[in-house]
Amino acid sequence: MTNPSSKIFIRISQFCFFVGNLLTVLGCLGVILGLAGFYDFDVVSYGLSSGVRMVGSVAIAGCLLSAIGYGMSDFFIN
Repeated sequence: MTNPSSKIFIRISQFCFFVGNLLTVLGCLGVILGLAGFYDFDVVSYGLSSGVRMVGSVAIAGCLLSAIGYGMSDFFIN
C-alpha cells in the first residue's frame, strides 16, 4: 500500500505522461503534415529557427515529458 503523498505524485506522473504523449503525437503529426505539404512551416518559424525545428521541438518536449512521467510512476510504485 502506498502512502497518501505518493498517490499525489502518481497522479502528477500520470498527468505528465498523458500530456507528454499528446505533445509527441501532435508534434509528429505536424511534421508529417508539413512534409506532405498540407501545413506551412513558415507559420511557426521564429527568428532564425525554421518551422521544422519549432514543430520538432514540440515532439521532443513531449518525449521528455513522457519519459519524466513514466520514470516518476515507476519510482513511486516500487
